[in-house]
Amino acid sequence: MLNFVNGKASSLRERLIPDGLSHAATDFVETLKINSISEKSVRSRRVITKRRNVYGERAADLINFYFRMADLPIRFLSDIRQWRRWEAKCFQMLNGDHFRTSVRDARTVMLDKLPGQNLWDHMNQGTLSKRMLEAAAREYHRAHQFWSDEFGGGWSHGDASMTNVVYNEKTNRARLVDFEIMHEKLLPARLRHADDLLVFLLDMVGRISSTHWVPFATCFLRSYGDASVIAELRQQLVVPSGLALIWWNVRTNFTKTAKINRRFKSLDRSLTKLGLYRLAKTDRARQKRCHSRSCHVTSPGRPTVRSRNRVIKEIAKAASPGMPRRLPTTR
Repeated sequence: MLNFVNGKASSLRERLIPDGLSHAATDFVETLKINSISEKSVRSRRVITKRRNVYGERAADLINFYFRMADLPIRFLSDIRQWRRWEAKCFQMLNGDHFRTSVRDARTVMLDKLPGQNLWDHMNQGTLSKRMLEAAAREYHRAHQFWSDEFGGGWSHGDASMTNVVYNEKTNRARLVDFEIMHEKLLPARLRHADDLLVFLLDMVGRISSTHWVPFATCFLRSYGDASVIAELRQQLVVPSGLALIWWNVRTNFTKTAKINRRFKSLDRSLTKLGLYRLAKTDRARQKRCHSRSCHVTSPGRPTVRSRNRVIKEIAKAASPGMPRRLPTTR
Protein backbone atom coordinates (compact mmCIF):
# COMPACT_ATOMS: atom_id res chain seq x y z
CA MET A 1 0.00 0.00 0.00
CA LEU A 2 1.20 3.50 -0.78
CA ASN A 3 2.73 5.59 1.95
CA PHE A 4 0.77 8.84 1.72
CA VAL A 5 1.51 10.43 5.10
CA ASN A 6 3.81 12.98 3.50
CA GLY A 7 3.30 14.19 -0.07
CA LYS A 8 6.19 14.19 -2.52
CA ALA A 9 6.10 17.97 -2.68
CA SER A 10 6.76 18.33 1.05
CA SER A 11 10.18 19.69 1.85
CA LEU A 12 12.39 18.35 4.62
CA ARG A 13 11.62 21.41 6.71
CA GLU A 14 7.84 20.99 6.33
CA ARG A 15 8.10 17.39 7.47
CA LEU A 16 10.43 17.83 10.43
CA ILE A 17 9.40 21.11 12.08
CA PRO A 18 5.70 20.33 12.60
CA ASP A 19 6.58 16.91 14.01
CA GLY A 20 9.10 18.45 16.40
CA LEU A 21 6.61 20.99 17.68
CA SER A 22 3.92 18.36 17.94
CA HIS A 23 6.14 16.06 20.01
CA ALA A 24 7.12 18.96 22.27
CA ALA A 25 3.48 19.85 22.90
CA THR A 26 2.59 16.22 23.48
CA ASP A 27 5.45 15.82 25.95
CA PHE A 28 4.11 18.81 27.87
CA VAL A 29 0.63 17.33 27.98
CA GLU A 30 2.06 14.01 29.14
CA THR A 31 3.47 15.77 32.21
CA LEU A 32 -0.15 16.47 33.17
CA LYS A 33 -1.14 12.82 32.73
CA ILE A 34 -4.34 12.27 34.64
CA ASN A 35 -4.73 8.49 34.34
CA SER A 36 -2.21 5.67 34.33
CA ILE A 37 -2.90 2.93 31.77
CA SER A 38 -1.60 -0.61 31.88
CA GLU A 39 -2.32 -3.92 30.17
CA LYS A 40 -2.43 -7.39 31.68
CA SER A 41 -4.06 -10.81 31.46
CA VAL A 42 -6.97 -11.75 33.71
CA ARG A 43 -8.35 -15.30 33.35
CA SER A 44 -7.08 -15.63 29.79
CA ARG A 45 -8.48 -12.20 28.84
CA ARG A 46 -6.33 -9.21 27.90
CA VAL A 47 -7.58 -6.17 29.79
CA ILE A 48 -6.74 -2.48 29.98
CA THR A 49 -6.59 -0.95 33.44
CA LYS A 50 -7.11 2.79 33.77
CA ARG A 51 -6.32 4.30 37.13
CA ARG A 52 -6.82 7.94 38.10
CA ASN A 53 -3.60 9.36 39.51
CA VAL A 54 -3.57 11.00 42.92
CA TYR A 55 -2.99 14.44 41.41
CA GLY A 56 -5.26 13.74 38.44
CA GLU A 57 -8.21 15.79 39.66
CA ARG A 58 -6.11 18.93 40.06
CA ALA A 59 -4.54 18.44 36.62
CA ALA A 60 -8.00 18.02 35.08
CA ASP A 61 -9.21 21.19 36.77
CA LEU A 62 -6.21 23.06 35.34
CA ILE A 63 -7.01 21.84 31.82
CA ASN A 64 -10.67 22.74 32.27
CA PHE A 65 -9.68 26.25 33.31
CA TYR A 66 -7.98 26.66 29.94
CA PHE A 67 -11.03 25.28 28.13
CA ARG A 68 -13.24 27.87 29.82
CA MET A 69 -10.84 30.71 29.08
CA ALA A 70 -10.66 29.64 25.42
CA ASP A 71 -14.46 29.27 25.18
CA LEU A 72 -14.16 25.62 24.22
CA PRO A 73 -17.37 23.82 25.27
CA ILE A 74 -15.69 20.61 26.40
CA ARG A 75 -14.65 19.49 29.85
CA PHE A 76 -12.35 16.90 31.30
CA LEU A 77 -14.15 14.68 33.83
CA SER A 78 -12.18 15.78 36.88
CA ASP A 79 -14.45 14.22 39.49
CA ILE A 80 -13.23 10.63 39.97
CA ARG A 81 -16.66 9.12 40.53
CA GLN A 82 -18.13 10.89 37.55
CA TRP A 83 -15.26 9.83 35.29
CA ARG A 84 -15.32 6.22 36.50
CA ARG A 85 -19.08 5.94 35.94
CA TRP A 86 -18.99 7.64 32.51
CA GLU A 87 -15.99 5.60 31.27
CA ALA A 88 -17.63 2.30 32.17
CA LYS A 89 -21.07 3.33 30.96
CA CYS A 90 -19.90 4.51 27.52
CA PHE A 91 -17.69 1.48 26.95
CA GLN A 92 -20.51 -0.88 27.91
CA MET A 93 -23.05 1.00 25.76
CA LEU A 94 -20.88 0.92 22.62
CA ASN A 95 -18.90 -2.31 23.03
CA GLY A 96 -20.94 -4.41 25.46
CA ASP A 97 -22.07 -6.78 22.72
CA HIS A 98 -18.74 -8.63 22.87
CA PHE A 99 -16.62 -6.95 25.53
CA ARG A 100 -16.88 -6.23 29.23
CA THR A 101 -15.93 -3.52 31.69
CA SER A 102 -15.87 -3.35 35.47
CA VAL A 103 -15.08 -0.88 38.23
CA ARG A 104 -12.31 -2.32 40.34
CA ASP A 105 -11.96 0.26 43.11
CA ALA A 106 -12.45 3.96 43.83
CA ARG A 107 -9.83 4.98 41.24
CA THR A 108 -9.73 2.15 38.71
CA VAL A 109 -11.74 0.97 35.71
CA MET A 110 -10.93 -2.31 33.93
CA LEU A 111 -11.86 -2.74 30.26
CA ASP A 112 -11.46 -5.62 27.83
CA LYS A 113 -8.75 -4.88 25.30
CA LEU A 114 -10.29 -4.44 21.88
CA PRO A 115 -8.67 -6.36 19.00
CA GLY A 116 -7.00 -4.30 16.30
CA GLN A 117 -5.00 -1.11 15.99
CA ASN A 118 -6.00 2.53 16.23
CA LEU A 119 -6.35 4.52 13.02
CA TRP A 120 -3.73 7.10 14.00
CA ASP A 121 -1.08 4.36 13.95
CA HIS A 122 -2.43 3.05 10.66
CA MET A 123 -2.16 6.51 9.13
CA ASN A 124 1.41 7.04 10.28
CA GLN A 125 2.40 3.58 9.05
CA GLY A 126 0.92 4.32 5.62
CA THR A 127 -1.70 1.56 5.90
CA LEU A 128 -4.81 3.69 6.31
CA SER A 129 -7.45 2.77 3.71
CA LYS A 130 -10.91 3.86 2.63
CA ARG A 131 -12.25 0.59 4.04
CA MET A 132 -11.04 1.63 7.49
CA LEU A 133 -12.47 5.12 7.13
CA GLU A 134 -15.84 3.72 6.10
CA ALA A 135 -15.85 1.44 9.15
CA ALA A 136 -14.96 4.37 11.42
CA ALA A 137 -17.71 6.55 9.94
CA ARG A 138 -20.30 3.81 10.44
CA GLU A 139 -19.29 3.50 14.07
CA TYR A 140 -19.49 7.27 14.64
CA HIS A 141 -22.97 7.32 13.12
CA ARG A 142 -24.08 4.33 15.19
CA ALA A 143 -22.71 5.86 18.39
CA HIS A 144 -24.44 9.19 17.70
CA GLN A 145 -27.82 7.42 17.57
CA PHE A 146 -27.66 6.32 21.21
CA TRP A 147 -29.77 8.36 23.59
CA SER A 148 -27.90 10.00 26.47
CA ASP A 149 -29.72 11.12 29.59
CA GLU A 150 -26.72 13.29 30.46
CA PHE A 151 -27.07 15.27 27.23
CA GLY A 152 -30.82 14.96 26.90
CA GLY A 153 -30.25 13.89 23.30
CA GLY A 154 -27.89 11.98 21.07
CA TRP A 155 -24.64 10.78 22.65
CA SER A 156 -21.29 12.27 21.56
CA HIS A 157 -17.67 11.37 22.30
CA GLY A 158 -15.98 14.71 23.00
CA ASP A 159 -12.50 13.49 22.01
CA ALA A 160 -13.23 11.55 18.83
CA SER A 161 -9.68 11.50 17.50
CA MET A 162 -8.14 8.77 15.36
CA THR A 163 -6.22 7.49 18.38
CA ASN A 164 -9.56 6.61 19.96
CA VAL A 165 -10.81 4.55 17.03
CA VAL A 166 -9.67 0.90 17.12
CA TYR A 167 -10.05 -1.01 13.85
CA ASN A 168 -10.22 -4.81 13.59
CA GLU A 169 -9.22 -5.91 10.08
CA LYS A 170 -10.63 -9.44 10.50
CA THR A 171 -14.16 -8.22 11.16
CA ASN A 172 -13.90 -4.86 9.35
CA ARG A 173 -15.25 -3.23 12.49
CA ALA A 174 -14.19 0.01 14.18
CA ARG A 175 -14.89 0.73 17.85
CA LEU A 176 -14.57 3.84 20.01
CA VAL A 177 -12.58 4.00 23.25
CA ASP A 178 -11.40 6.49 25.91
CA PHE A 179 -14.25 8.46 27.46
CA GLU A 180 -12.62 11.03 29.71
CA ILE A 181 -13.94 14.11 27.93
CA MET A 182 -17.50 15.36 27.61
CA HIS A 183 -19.01 18.10 25.50
CA GLU A 184 -20.90 20.80 27.36
CA LYS A 185 -24.30 19.32 28.15
CA LEU A 186 -26.21 22.31 26.78
CA LEU A 187 -24.56 22.10 23.36
CA PRO A 188 -27.07 20.89 20.72
CA ALA A 189 -26.56 17.34 19.45
CA ARG A 190 -25.93 18.44 15.87
CA LEU A 191 -23.03 20.67 16.95
CA ARG A 192 -21.56 17.96 19.19
CA HIS A 193 -21.76 15.37 16.42
CA ALA A 194 -20.20 17.74 13.90
CA ASP A 195 -17.37 18.42 16.33
CA ASP A 196 -16.66 14.68 16.65
CA LEU A 197 -16.28 14.51 12.87
CA LEU A 198 -14.11 17.64 12.84
CA VAL A 199 -11.67 16.29 15.42
CA PHE A 200 -11.26 13.12 13.36
CA LEU A 201 -10.62 15.10 10.15
CA LEU A 202 -8.10 17.39 11.86
CA ASP A 203 -5.90 14.39 12.54
CA MET A 204 -5.65 13.83 8.80
CA VAL A 205 -5.52 17.40 7.51
CA GLY A 206 -1.78 17.84 7.92
CA ARG A 207 -0.60 14.23 7.84
CA ILE A 208 -1.70 12.85 4.50
CA SER A 209 -0.83 14.05 1.03
CA SER A 210 -2.98 16.50 -0.91
CA THR A 211 -3.74 13.68 -3.34
CA HIS A 212 -5.46 11.65 -0.63
CA TRP A 213 -6.96 14.43 1.50
CA VAL A 214 -10.22 15.05 -0.38
CA PRO A 215 -10.89 11.40 -1.38
CA PHE A 216 -10.30 10.18 2.17
CA ALA A 217 -12.25 12.99 3.87
CA THR A 218 -15.24 12.67 1.53
CA CYS A 219 -15.16 8.88 1.88
CA PHE A 220 -15.41 9.26 5.65
CA LEU A 221 -18.24 11.81 5.47
CA ARG A 222 -20.17 9.93 2.78
CA SER A 223 -20.13 6.80 4.93
CA TYR A 224 -21.25 8.80 7.98
CA GLY A 225 -24.24 9.88 5.93
CA ASP A 226 -26.08 12.44 8.09
CA ALA A 227 -26.46 15.45 5.81
CA SER A 228 -27.57 17.87 8.55
CA VAL A 229 -24.49 17.10 10.67
CA ILE A 230 -22.22 17.48 7.63
CA ALA A 231 -23.86 20.86 6.94
CA GLU A 232 -22.97 21.91 10.49
CA LEU A 233 -19.44 20.58 10.04
CA ARG A 234 -18.95 22.90 7.06
CA GLN A 235 -19.60 25.85 9.37
CA GLN A 236 -16.82 24.64 11.67
CA LEU A 237 -14.14 24.42 8.97
CA VAL A 238 -12.67 27.73 10.14
CA VAL A 239 -9.31 28.20 11.87
CA PRO A 240 -10.01 29.90 15.24
CA SER A 241 -8.15 32.79 16.82
CA GLY A 242 -7.12 33.69 20.36
CA LEU A 243 -6.54 31.05 23.03
CA ALA A 244 -8.45 28.42 21.06
CA LEU A 245 -5.71 28.54 18.42
CA ILE A 246 -3.26 26.90 20.84
CA TRP A 247 -5.19 23.63 21.00
CA TRP A 248 -6.06 23.88 17.34
CA ASN A 249 -2.34 23.85 16.53
CA VAL A 250 -1.82 20.78 18.71
CA ARG A 251 -4.76 18.96 17.12
CA THR A 252 -3.46 19.66 13.60
CA ASN A 253 0.15 18.80 14.49
CA PHE A 254 1.14 22.45 13.94
CA THR A 255 0.21 22.33 10.29
CA LYS A 256 0.48 25.75 8.66
CA THR A 257 -2.75 27.72 8.57
CA ALA A 258 -2.46 28.39 4.84
CA LYS A 259 -2.25 24.66 4.14
CA ILE A 260 -5.27 23.94 6.34
CA ASN A 261 -7.32 26.66 4.66
CA ARG A 262 -6.48 25.29 1.21
CA ARG A 263 -7.53 21.81 2.21
CA PHE A 264 -10.71 23.04 3.90
CA LYS A 265 -11.67 24.90 0.71
CA SER A 266 -10.99 21.83 -1.39
CA LEU A 267 -13.13 19.70 0.91
CA ASP A 268 -15.93 22.26 0.92
CA ARG A 269 -15.99 22.38 -2.88
CA SER A 270 -16.11 18.59 -3.01
CA LEU A 271 -18.99 18.44 -0.52
CA THR A 272 -20.90 20.99 -2.58
CA LYS A 273 -20.30 19.05 -5.78
CA LEU A 274 -21.31 15.73 -4.25
CA GLY A 275 -24.28 17.19 -2.35
CA LEU A 276 -23.20 15.57 0.92
CA TYR A 277 -24.99 18.09 3.09
CA ARG A 278 -28.42 19.50 3.69
CA LEU A 279 -29.14 22.89 5.18
CA ALA A 280 -31.64 23.02 8.00
CA LYS A 281 -34.76 25.13 7.43
CA THR A 282 -33.41 28.01 9.49
CA ASP A 283 -30.12 27.92 7.56
CA ARG A 284 -31.91 27.95 4.19
CA ALA A 285 -34.06 30.88 5.28
CA ARG A 286 -31.00 32.75 6.46
CA GLN A 287 -29.22 32.20 3.14
CA LYS A 288 -32.19 33.57 1.19
CA ARG A 289 -31.83 36.92 2.94
CA CYS A 290 -28.83 38.70 1.46
CA HIS A 291 -26.96 40.83 3.95
CA SER A 292 -26.05 44.32 2.88
CA ARG A 293 -22.42 45.24 2.39
CA SER A 294 -22.61 47.99 4.99
CA CYS A 295 -23.99 48.13 8.51
CA HIS A 296 -27.63 49.15 8.89
CA VAL A 297 -28.23 51.64 11.66
CA THR A 298 -30.90 51.01 14.27
CA SER A 299 -29.53 53.71 16.51
CA PRO A 300 -26.63 56.10 15.80
CA GLY A 301 -23.43 54.14 15.30
CA ARG A 302 -24.93 50.75 16.12
CA PRO A 303 -25.04 47.96 13.46
CA THR A 304 -27.80 45.34 13.49
CA VAL A 305 -27.08 41.71 14.41
CA ARG A 306 -27.70 40.67 10.80
CA SER A 307 -25.21 43.14 9.37
CA ARG A 308 -22.99 41.41 6.79
CA ASN A 309 -19.77 42.89 8.15
CA ARG A 310 -20.65 41.96 11.70
CA VAL A 311 -21.57 38.39 10.77
CA ILE A 312 -18.27 37.93 8.92
CA LYS A 313 -16.27 39.19 11.90
CA GLU A 314 -18.14 36.94 14.33
CA ILE A 315 -17.57 33.88 12.16
CA ALA A 316 -13.86 34.67 11.88
CA LYS A 317 -13.51 35.01 15.66
CA ALA A 318 -15.62 31.98 16.53
CA ALA A 319 -13.80 29.15 18.29
CA SER A 320 -14.44 25.59 17.26
CA PRO A 321 -15.92 23.42 20.02
CA GLY A 322 -13.38 20.77 19.10
CA MET A 323 -10.84 18.88 21.14
CA PRO A 324 -7.09 18.47 20.74
CA ARG A 325 -6.06 15.22 19.09
CA ARG A 326 -3.79 13.96 21.84
CA LEU A 327 -4.91 14.50 25.42
CA PRO A 328 -3.31 13.47 28.70
CA THR A 329 -4.18 9.82 28.19
CA THR A 330 -3.84 7.79 25.01
CA ARG A 331 -3.77 4.09 24.29
